[in-house]
Amino acid sequence: MLEVDRVIARRLDSGVPLVADVAKYIISAGGKRLRPALLLLVSGALGYTGEQRFNLAAVVEFIHTATLLHDDVVDESTLRRGRATANEAFGNPASVLVGDFLYSRAFQMMLDTGSMRVMEILAEATNIIAEGEVLQLMNMHDPSLDEAGYLRVIRSKTAKLFEASTRLAAVLAQASPQVEEACAEYGQALGTAFQVIDDVLDYHGDVAETGKNLGDDLREGKTTLPLIIAMQRGNAMQRQVIRNAIETGDASELAQIVAIVNETGALDATRDAAAAEARRAMKAIEHLPPNSHVSGLLQLAAQLLERRS
Repeated sequence: MLEVDRVIARRLDSGVPLVADVAKYIISAGGKRLRPALLLLVSGALGYTGEQRFNLAAVVEFIHTATLLHDDVVDESTLRRGRATANEAFGNPASVLVGDFLYSRAFQMMLDTGSMRVMEILAEATNIIAEGEVLQLMNMHDPSLDEAGYLRVIRSKTAKLFEASTRLAAVLAQASPQVEEACAEYGQALGTAFQVIDDVLDYHGDVAETGKNLGDDLREGKTTLPLIIAMQRGNAMQRQVIRNAIETGDASELAQIVAIVNETGALDATRDAAAAEARRAMKAIEHLPPNSHVSGLLQLAAQLLERRS
């Protein structure tokens, strides 16, 4: 990961000062670096030790960072990872344009691999992520969204880059098609579980740990799994309270909604859904030859369910 950070720092270099300032601001905020870490872990699990693992790990982090810059503009977010978002600090135009820079820089870096397969995976992933963003925009303030529609969004918007990260490692290692698909399934399942838990934290998190305000999803009109399940299980009055909040983006009844989500068992059911995805991730790689990297992948899936930030 230190080597990945060195690649990131080198490739952020730009003759335009504002580009470097905004990009460094959001990347220096830290974050989990989960996608590049996954690429490195799967590379190790499959015995690939070439330099391209560092380059592609930086690529997926650049793509992820670009989506964050654009997301925060669309969502009008003011807080991420415990500090002001880039759009809050530098303005919306700078955030959008630097996000574009990071996308284009990522595609420049892909060329270093000399692999059309790598280009294909990342081009498809970037396109599907964009579709997921549009789907989420279309679903804003729609309390009729069901679980299938919710999963379609998060598997496009969030899980796709996890899937691409693990698939890329298998491609670098020249793994068999079966192993490549197993690694890709691990990434998709882990990414899905990650987002489901993230949606739990919007109703059961600590701002000091999560780095975002409680109820942000509700204010943005997002119909997430805790709310979907609470509406399925709640009485008519409880359903109406949640529907009104989603339709209007009014979080003034947040305390009541949190109580409803807890009373109906929706948070526990959502955690159960995340656990099922984590188990799917672990099952996907159960036939990989055992080594410390595979153990790390299994441990990561297991620890995801204890996530608090």
